[in-house]
Amino acid sequence: MDIVPLSLAGLALITPRRHGDGRGFFSEVFRQDVFEAALGPIAFVQDNHAHSAKKGTLRGLHAQLHPMAQGKLVRVTRGAVLDVAVDARRASPTFGQHVCIELSAANWHQIWIPPGFLHGYCTLTEDTELLYKVSARYSPVHERTIAFDDPDLAINWPFDREELTLSPKDLAAPRLRDVADLF
Repeated sequence: MDIVPLSLAGLALITPRRHGDGRGFFSEVFRQDVFEAALGPIAFVQDNHAHSAKKGTLRGLHAQLHPMAQGKLVRVTRGAVLDVAVDARRASPTFGQHVCIELSAANWHQIWIPPGFLHGYCTLTEDTELLYKVSARYSPVHERTIAFDDPDLAINWPFDREELTLSPKDLAAPRLRDVADLF
């Protein structure tokens, strides 16, 4: 696994190695000792699998508060997404800044998003699937959603708003500045 830190402290781009031959390929997509040597201790407790049928499906921006704050190791197994992580740690010098990474079945990249970040993604292709490991179970009472189109965040999503498919929850989300109980 190649692990490269990204511009916001704690985020990392992870690219597993693929070994292929005439039969196909084999890839070790997570190995705890290698991960921990580069990024610190981790215990994953839940694996999630998400499918989006339509290009332009946007999910996010989501996070969970302590004590159920989640670190996420995200990868795409079919299709492609623009994956976004926003620093929601109020004491961080990069609070409110974000990183955008294209994850796809073709480029084989993964992103590590530690607790304290908002996460969202927009599908770039139809019939897209993501798998992600999380370090805490889903807890609806600890979940927070921030507006994907918050002008203070200035995320350059790949589609215009009217081309996006969003959940009612994501459409009604407040701006980051209006949510007091984050990290």
